[in-house]
Amino acid sequence: MNRRFWWVALGVVVVVAVGISAFASASPDGLEWTAEVLGFDTAAADSAVASGPLADYGVAGVTNALLSNGLAGLVGVLVVGAIVLGLTRVLRRA
Repeated sequence: MNRRFWWVALGVVVVVAVGISAFASASPDGLEWTAEVLGFDTAAADSAVASGPLADYGVAGVTNALLSNGLAGLVGVLVVGAIVLGLTRVLRRA
């Protein structure tokens, strides 16, 4: 595959990661909803990474919620992509 393909693929990934995050639901996910319904949501303690740079699907220090979500989505997709690319290269050599 040529460089043009990878640049186009990266562009699509960026648009999807940033664009889709704008439509993320503010409602709690299934696990959080169940914890609220059953009444044990207040018993949970924050983990060590609860105050990390990408906590709550946002980027620390970015005040615009839409931009913060988009950047968090982009960082997440790029990190996962880098891991997959690295594993692919290692496994090809094995």
